[in-house]
Amino acid sequence: MTPFGERLRQLRAARGISQKQMARDLEISNAYLSALEHGRRGVPTRSLLIQICTYFNIIWDEAEELERLAGLSDPKVTVDTAGLDPRATRLANLVARRIATLDGPTLDRLLAVLDAARPDGQTGRGRAGERPPDPAD
Repeated sequence: MTPFGERLRQLRAARGISQKQMARDLEISNAYLSALEHGRRGVPTRSLLIQICTYFNIIWDEAEELERLAGLSDPKVTVDTAGLDPRATRLANLVARRIATLDGPTLDRLLAVLDAARPDGQTGRGRAGERPPDPAD
């Protein structure tokens, strides 16, 4: 299952809507909707995302979150590490080989490390290993 598929299933369950009913209402096949939920199909089209948001009356932040999850839900990812640090290639290969064997706590730890990393590639540390200021201070 993908993050998008999991959220879609939660939305349906919270409203008591069957997969078959939702597929019929959205005029898509039940097989396609099932494949989206179970991660056997790629990212839904923007048009389908809009239909789903309308169907569940989702707006603003919740709609953006659903779109974000859809973007993170491609079940067949390709990682191009050409020109990157050799460690990036090693990491990509190790993840590709071992992802199926990682348990929940390990996945959570790895996700926490990656979520904490800044988008610009920095680790979130300042000069000489200093930690950045804690916003709670």
